[in-house]
This record gives sequence, structure tokens and C-alpha cells, in this order.
Amino acid sequence: MQTGYRFLEPHALARVKNLSMVARGVVEGSMTGLHASPYKGFSVEFAEHREYTAGDDPRHLDYRMLARTDRLYIKQYEEETNMRVQILLDTSGSMGYKHEGGITKLEYASYLTAILSYMMTRQQDAVGLTTFDTKVNLDMPARSSPRHFNDMMRKLEEIKPGEETDIAETLHRLANRFKKRCLIVLISDLYDTPEDVIRSLHHFRHRRHEVIVFHVMDKAEIEFPFRDVISFYDLETNDRLQIDPAYVRDTYREQMQAFLDSYRKACAESQIDYVVAETTTPYDFMLSRYVAKRNMP
Repeated sequence: MQTGYRFLEPHALARVKNLSMVARGVVEGSMTGLHASPYKGFSVEFAEHREYTAGDDPRHLDYRMLARTDRLYIKQYEEETNMRVQILLDTSGSMGYKHEGGITKLEYASYLTAILSYMMTRQQDAVGLTTFDTKVNLDMPARSSPRHFNDMMRKLEEIKPGEETDIAETLHRLANRFKKRCLIVLISDLYDTPEDVIRSLHHFRHRRHEVIVFHVMDKAEIEFPFRDVISFYDLETNDRLQIDPAYVRDTYREQMQAFLDSYRKACAESQIDYVVAETTTPYDFMLSRYVAKRNMP
């Protein structure tokens, strides 16, 4: 597994190298709180190869691949992995926002996607990546091989903010697409009608997927620190609006807090993990804190 990619920072990898993410509910190939031993693989469908590592069962070596490549590969099967994880990354125009020299929400989300994928692949789970705005732009199914991980990291570096968003409708379509139960990780600023988004998340829960939501926000979006008369423009529609922040600050903050609270309350009621991820908080620190809390008995 290569690590020389833009969104894989050595200090962040060092922080999470001893962390593990476990499934709370029953998902394909795992039981609550446990990582079961891999399936033997003789009665399930072949999926891909991965390079042999010390400790692997030599009965699963592919000797034809050895003859062709002079390298040792293990056969993997569809239900060999302990957990299937599908990361849903919002790449709509609003994710391109940043304030005063920080990083964009999409960059922050990409760092988070990369480190989550690295952590899952290290624990031999299968990870996939789906990116979307009003439509699905990239759809990589969950796999656990180093080659697949490297492909994901290369694709991640090519992503740019897109156009308008339709989170709720897109999530409904995706919920129908993922047939096997898995862990769904949504990384988004959730700029859509909360009631509609929550219904789409219920769709995943109805299909017995486990769901984690990382709500990526710039601190300025929450605190509204602007002082002078300023023109704002919509990153998705290019609409412009000139306002005096002093006249709208209190109302804006109240509405933003209500926006966040609506997601927090609804997710808690649906047994969905909900995490506000501010771009000023180091993503590796935020993730480490979340995983430690999640894994508490």
C-alpha cells in the first residue's frame, strides 16, 4: 500500500495507526463489536487478488499468478472481509467554500476520506468510494486490496467541487443500489432540506445498513464573524446578495444552530452517528476522538 498521496499525511497516519473501527450492528461478515476471522472462501464467489503477507493461509495462494508474475498473491472472496464500508463524499459546489486562507470543505472531506480508507484497509475491511453532487460522479465498489486503495487515492486527487446538490434524492438512489448490508459513511455539508435528508438516511437504516454522518462545516459558516457590508454569492447557483452582517447575525446564528440541531436530534433518534467536523479542527484529531468514543463499551 503506497502512502505518497496528497491526502495521506504521515503525521495523521501515525495518529490512527493503532485505531480500529468496529461494526455495532450485524453487517455482512461481522458481528457486533468484533472482527471475525476471514472466511475460508471455498463456497463463496471469487472477487480479487491481494499480495501475500506473513500469516496468510497458504491454501489460498494462487499458484497460476505465481507462475505468471513470480509474486505471491492470495485469492479473496466476496464475503472474506470483516466489514464492507462505502464512503459517500459530497462534491457539490458548496463544498468548495473556505474562509480566510483555510482549506475548503472538500479538501477537509478528502483528507478524512483518505485516512478512513487507510484505517479500514489496514484492518482488512473492504472500502468503496462514491462521489456525488446532483448525480453520482464516481462509484467504486468496496474492495480490500492495496491496489484498490491506491486507485481510490488517485481518484480522490482528481476531484473538484461540482455544481448544485440534491443530497436527499441521490441518497435514496444509492440506498437502493447497495444490496449487501454495510457501513455507510456520509461526508457532506448537508446543505439540503434536513427533513428530506433524514428520510433518505432512514432509507439506509431500513435496509439495515449502519450509518455515520460527518457534517463538514467551516467555522465561519457557524459563527458568522463578518463585520463590514459584504457581498455573498452562492457557490452552486452564483446568486449574489449584499448584506450588512450586523443586521442579520443573530438571526443567522439562530437558524444555523437550528439547522445543526435538527440533524443531531434526528440522527440520535435513528441510531445514526452524527459528528460535526469543523475544518479548523485537525481531521486526524477529530477522527481519533470519535473512534475512541465510538468504541467505548
